Amino acid sequence: MQTPALILAYMAFSRLSAPIWHAALNWRAKKGKEDPARLSERWGHPVQARPDGELLWLHGVSVGEVTVLLTLLDRLSQTRPQTHFLLTSITRAAADAMAKRQLPPRVIHHYAPADYPGAVARFLDHWRPDAFVLSEMDLWPRLLAETHKRGIPMVILNAHVTPRRLRNRKRAASANGWLMDLFGEIHVQDDRSAELFAQIGAPMGKIRVTGLLKAASTPPPDHAQARAEIKAQIGDRPRWLAASTRTEEESQVMQVHAQALDACPDLLMIIAPRQMRDADRTEADARAVFDSARIARRSQGQPITPETQVYIADSMGEMGVWLRLVPVAYPGQSLPLEGRVMTGKNPFEAVGLGVLVVHGPNVGNFHAAYDLLATHGAALCVPDTAAMAQAVVDAQDPDFRARYLAKAARVQAQVMAPLDRAFETISAMLPSDRCS
Repeated sequence: MQTPALILAYMAFSRLSAPIWHAALNWRAKKGKEDPARLSERWGHPVQARPDGELLWLHGVSVGEVTVLLTLLDRLSQTRPQTHFLLTSITRAAADAMAKRQLPPRVIHHYAPADYPGAVARFLDHWRPDAFVLSEMDLWPRLLAETHKRGIPMVILNAHVTPRRLRNRKRAASANGWLMDLFGEIHVQDDRSAELFAQIGAPMGKIRVTGLLKAASTPPPDHAQARAEIKAQIGDRPRWLAASTRTEEESQVMQVHAQALDACPDLLMIIAPRQMRDADRTEADARAVFDSARIARRSQGQPITPETQVYIADSMGEMGVWLRLVPVAYPGQSLPLEGRVMTGKNPFEAVGLGVLVVHGPNVGNFHAAYDLLATHGAALCVPDTAAMAQAVVDAQDPDFRARYLAKAARVQAQVMAPLDRAFETISAMLPSDRCS
């Protein structure tokens, strides 16, 4: 395929872009959005020596994409005991989350290099991966082109197209298609995704409909001691979780809880905002509805007392704790919001832990997951805050939850197939004689 003009222009720019990358990342570090101690990784400098033998490189931009890969890595590390794994990401949130997890054996976490020639060359020269796996759609032209040029097999997993991504990539379909043609296979979630990928330039012969890999993800890890401490503070009170909420929707979430309290006065809401740095805003939204004495924050060491109505779980890497403490959860970012289209969050972290999922109608980024749950009657979709408040109250009844949870468990069992397909694809990319 002839190199599109837009790709040629980008490559020319990238040869001159090192000072821009350095300035931008240093600025982000000053703002707390990058880890100053690890900026050298973005310049392509390694954190440690490359281990001997086979090395599989996997990449996801942030926490959600990396979490999907961890499930896959658990299985790969067990079946390929001589293979080492390099897991890269872009965001500080992903790196912080990985630091709080026990990674599978032989997994090294590293920031992905900035997309200019020096950083990319240093990274690839050092790590020399035997194969590359990309989770979703983080397409950096210089990095992908140089990886392909070195003859490294490449595959995209769990790819999907959001409405915004569709609009943007349609405008550059030839460049987008050129990048995706570098991959041997492109695994998409459903038939609709396959059609959309064709519209943005993906070569049809490389598209494979394999299902929703996120649905097969391992639930977030538990921290038993922390959970026991929080559980002792909560006691037998009714409770629910609002997870991964954005600041724009948190005033709505507070209204949900206020309405639910009218019917269930002892109800506790645990709210885990998507960005820890936004927790002050979360507290301000809570104070607009509830007395300050009724609000407690995890980051400030404030306990849950019988008077606490809102507990702000502003801590990194503890989502597994909060999910294991509640009977019902709102995964976040799906309630109707005037002036903004919300796009939902992955429901299967909650489903995998036997938690009833309640959500709004705006689930565009995760429509395949929610469609699957809806088809089997395995989750509660509500149109607005009043209906969500009623659902949260109803879900405190074990008999009410049981109607949904039994169906959700059957769905969970069905969605393991994409993990099997991803495992088979990666195994085919690597030498079989190293499996033992």
